[in-house]
Amino acid sequence: MSPEGTAAKRGKAGSRFHGIRRVVVKLGSGTVTDPGKGLREPTIRALAAQLSSAWADSGVSFVVVTSGAIAAGRKKLGMTERPRTVALKQAAAAVGQTSLMRAYERAFEKRGRHVAQLLLTHEDFEDRKRYVNARNTLFTLLSRGIVPIVNENDTVATEEIRLEGGGGGANDHLATLVTQMIGADLLILLTDSDGLFTKDPHRHPDARRIPVVRDIDDASIRAAVGRHISAEGTGGMASKIQAARVLSASGVPVVIASGLSRRSVLDALAGKDTGTLIVPRAAGKLSSRKMWIAYARHSQGTVLVDDGARKVLLEGGKSLLPAGVIGAQGRFRPGDMVSIADRRGRVFARGIARWGSEQVDRGKGKRSAEVRALLGQETPAEVVHRDDLTILPQSGTSESRKGAAPR
Repeated sequence: MSPEGTAAKRGKAGSRFHGIRRVVVKLGSGTVTDPGKGLREPTIRALAAQLSSAWADSGVSFVVVTSGAIAAGRKKLGMTERPRTVALKQAAAAVGQTSLMRAYERAFEKRGRHVAQLLLTHEDFEDRKRYVNARNTLFTLLSRGIVPIVNENDTVATEEIRLEGGGGGANDHLATLVTQMIGADLLILLTDSDGLFTKDPHRHPDARRIPVVRDIDDASIRAAVGRHISAEGTGGMASKIQAARVLSASGVPVVIASGLSRRSVLDALAGKDTGTLIVPRAAGKLSSRKMWIAYARHSQGTVLVDDGARKVLLEGGKSLLPAGVIGAQGRFRPGDMVSIADRRGRVFARGIARWGSEQVDRGKGKRSAEVRALLGQETPAEVVHRDDLTILPQSGTSESRKGAAPR
């Protein structure tokens, strides 16, 4: 469907926002900071006004995922260019984090709301105990009317900060994980663009905004994305589309809209034609644990399966048995997260392994009786149990073919 043809349907699509109770709002560096000038405090104050109004009027609660610590720290450290080394980025983040939180605290307290700071790394999502503890903290804060402000813990993390510095959109990924963690009903990605366009609007004056996306993997959408990156932002539109792809398959809508507008959040919640609405493909949301399996942990290896096993897993909701396994890549132990790929190496599921890689190599292709005789009576019947397995959206990316964990 053409971008123009979707505009007429925006009101109908917006109706799906009725009943929303919990929303994650993510602000990129290009929204929170002004190149060379530091924080955009009027933007933060406008956000606080919108969220406080929606919380008071309709009971919708919000978690804010924010970038901007490194950019804010640059000004205080007298840096004229983006820091290049991890150590300089961590130093800038440490300095800038205080200014960032002070701006949020002032803005929300003016509206009668308190804020809380949560600094997270990917390890907080990988470890199930830490994951549950962080989720419980967020729920407790929300129940008391407090706005959690979440950011990457850039002062200690190295992988995430490399992603941010290299254009990987680490905080877009973080916003996706937080959305899944708290079972949010909607993710709003605020950027320095008015939404997804047919071309990069920073370079092409004839670019047209796409009001609604119903198929996130449509070729025209892929062509429209590109990698336009603002002076301060690092993620670009590609990382936002990847976040939307993940959440679309999990049953969660995503809105990409301008963070420089004073009404983007309120208009999105009202179902008005603002930014770009990405409609979820799945009818219902996955459970928190299923989403944690799919996206929160790094894969330690890959289990390769034949076409019959792939069909059973995709269509039958069954466990992965050794008879359908044809091999393993990498070294993993029972309890590790693994990717599950077809014989061509295309990843289509992830799960918690009950077998280690050595067991897989010895027991692949064998029936239950043969497995017990070869590996022992205590060997689990399933390589991956269906309760510990999640089917992934099929994006056709090279990353999926390589068996890498979704990022």
